[in-house]
Amino acid sequence: MTVMLGIFLVLHALVHLLYAGQAARLFELRPGLAWPDGAWAFSRLFGNDITRSLATILLVLTALGFFAGALGLFLGQKWHQAFGAGAAILSIATYLIFWNGKFHDLPDQGGIGLLISLGILVALWMI
Repeated sequence: MTVMLGIFLVLHALVHLLYAGQAARLFELRPGLAWPDGAWAFSRLFGNDITRSLATILLVLTALGFFAGALGLFLGQKWHQAFGAGAAILSIATYLIFWNGKFHDLPDQGGIGLLISLGILVALWMI
């Protein structure tokens, strides 16, 4: 079970890097996907360019946290919970603040990732 959770953390980190690439406009995850443009918390205040940069930074930090949590889990270190939980909380916060405020296309805005991060929090609490 521990190895499976560690692999899952690595995979979740990779998905966050994909979203970071989308936010930085290195590529499109799906044609026409504009995420995080129009984010309710930042786009009107700072514009889409700064919003994309901030989303990229937060997503890379989240991915690093998930990688560190997985490494700690594989090495049997107690600190894996702090890194994994911290990354999951940062992930949830990131997708909430970069949501466009509309309830359509939630998976494209990280809705599924948010639920997965909640599941990771529960799993880390249980082990």
